[in-house]
Amino acid sequence: MIEIVAEGLAFPEGPVVMADGSVIVVELAGGRITRCWNGRTETVCEIGGGPNGAAIGPDGALYVCNNGGLDLVKFQNARGAGHEGRVERVDLSTGKFERLYDACDGVALEAPNDIVFDAEGRLWFTDLGKTHDGIRTASGLFSALPDGSSIAAINRHAVSYNGIGLSPDGRHIHVADTHQARLWRYEREVAEQRPTWVATAPGPVGFDSLAVTAAGNICVATLYDGGITTITPDGAVSKLDIAGEPYVTNIAFGGADMRDAYITLSRTGRLAKMRWDEPGLELCYNG
Repeated sequence: MIEIVAEGLAFPEGPVVMADGSVIVVELAGGRITRCWNGRTETVCEIGGGPNGAAIGPDGALYVCNNGGLDLVKFQNARGAGHEGRVERVDLSTGKFERLYDACDGVALEAPNDIVFDAEGRLWFTDLGKTHDGIRTASGLFSALPDGSSIAAINRHAVSYNGIGLSPDGRHIHVADTHQARLWRYEREVAEQRPTWVATAPGPVGFDSLAVTAAGNICVATLYDGGITTITPDGAVSKLDIAGEPYVTNIAFGGADMRDAYITLSRTGRLAKMRWDEPGLELCYNG
């Protein structure tokens, strides 16, 4: 059974379940960071651009992947000054935000999408690439320090990397590819590398963001034929359908037993909650 936690949001994504029970989401089409709290919503900050994915870092700040914003007339990525892809840090106590990265080795980031922190405090993020006027730019996987001092490209030649998550033992990075509906696995301690294919979803679907369970299953928000696709570590695939919502974009776990699944239904502007059949993996810095 699905419970609606918040509605009227401008394409919500990137849910972050906080220790106090609130859930922070980004509003991609609104350029806002929003806290959903006891049946109401509060604006954390007007960050601008297109905030896409978010995670709590080791300093308690919110780190945000920002794709630079949308051209809402054409419903495609916006281009030009002020629409640069970037990674930003938000002080949740003040709402003040700062830009950490907008390039790697002198090459501009395109559309940073989703983000996760490892136990050592390093951040990992995907860059989906931009789509505009029939053109697709490159996608990739990057790793960086949260103080803005160092960034490295792990892969610059992906098709459309989106969701990202760590395995329970921290050894692997899992990445979902939107347009191929594939899940890939990387070794966390290896620099530039070719990923290992894990699974491909059947049917006319796309992959968005993901969350990992304590047992190591990967739950991927699924587009077009909306729902949550669960992929086991050995590649077995199953799907929970969510009727009437083609843009199921994110899932995050929380609650005392980590079985509360918070799911963004982006086309209809809603944050939903449901009980999951297994506990999610506790993230490194959300507690």
